[in-house]
Amino acid sequence: MTEPYDLITMGRIGVDIYPLQTGVPLARVETFGKFLGGSAANVAVAAARLGRRSAVITRTGTDPFGDYLHQALRDFGVDDRWVSPVADLPTPVTFCEIFPPDDFPLYFYRRPKAPDLVMHPEELDLDAITAARIFWITGTGLCEEPSRGTTLAALEARARSGITVFDLDWRPMFWGGEGGASGDGGARGAEARATARPFYEAALRHATVAVGNVDEAEVATGLRDPKSCAKALLDMGVELAVVKQGPRGVLAVHRDGRSAEVPPTPVEVVNGLGAGDSFGGALCHGLLAGWDLERTMRYANAAGALVATRLACSSAMPTAEEVDAFLAER
Repeated sequence: MTEPYDLITMGRIGVDIYPLQTGVPLARVETFGKFLGGSAANVAVAAARLGRRSAVITRTGTDPFGDYLHQALRDFGVDDRWVSPVADLPTPVTFCEIFPPDDFPLYFYRRPKAPDLVMHPEELDLDAITAARIFWITGTGLCEEPSRGTTLAALEARARSGITVFDLDWRPMFWGGEGGASGDGGARGAEARATARPFYEAALRHATVAVGNVDEAEVATGLRDPKSCAKALLDMGVELAVVKQGPRGVLAVHRDGRSAEVPPTPVEVVNGLGAGDSFGGALCHGLLAGWDLERTMRYANAAGALVATRLACSSAMPTAEEVDAFLAER
C-alpha cells in the first residue's frame, strides 16, 4: 500500500501575475512575473518546502497556463495526480498591486467559472483523503456547486480521521459581496456572510482545526473578538482554533485548555499576500511533528514573516533551514 500523504489540500489554484515593480499601480506597471498561485496549492507547496509529502486536489483549464501549473507543482515537489483539466474553462489568473507594507489589492479573473469549482464527488480518491495525515480544505471551495457538495462529501468520508483543517479563507467577491477579494464585502457584505455561514458551520462539524484571521472567523461565528471567536469555533466542533490577529499576532486555543498567544514577527514587508499560506504549511508541519502550541505558532509566524519579505508567494515559501535560521536570529 502507498504510504499516506502528510498533507492533501483541496481548493483553489491559478496563475499569479505579479508586478516586478512595487508601489506602482497596475495601469503603470511595465514588467510582470508569472507564479503558481491559489491558496490550496500554495499551502501544499509550503509544506513540501518543509519536507512534507503533499498533494493537491484541484482543476485547471486545458490551456498553456494549466500546463504551467502542473509543471510548477511538480517542480516544488507537490503531487499533481489529482489536478485534472476542465474543457472550455480557462485557468484562473490573478493580478495584484504591491503597496507595502499592508496594501496588496487582488484582481481575480475566474469567469465564467473557475475550473477548481467544477469538482465532483465521484472524482475523489476517498481512500487517499481518508488516509492522509492532514486534509486541508478552504472556504472558497464552499462558495459554489459542485465544489461545495464535493468538499462536504470529502469531509464526511474522512469523518474526522487524522487532522482535518478548515482554512476559513474568506473572499467576499466569490459569495456575491462587493469590493474585490478581501474586506467586508461592501454594501452586500452582510448578505454574503449570511449566505456563507451555514456552509462554514457544516464544514466545521467535520474539521478538527480551524484557522483564519478575524474577518474570516467572523464569517463563521458572527463575532470579532479573537478569544470569543476561538471559543465559538471550539463550540462548533473543532479541537484547535487558530485566529490570526494581524499586528497583535496569533492566538491558538485547544479544546483541552491549552493556549498560546504569540506576537507578530517584525519584518520589512515586500508583499504580504503569501504569508498566510506559508503560515498554513508551517502550521501543518508543526502539527505533524507533534510540537506544543507555542512552538508551532512561533514557527508558523516566522514562516509567514519570511514570505512577506519576498515578492512572490509559492516560490517564496521557505525551507526548514531558512525558518530555523530566521528564528535563531531573534
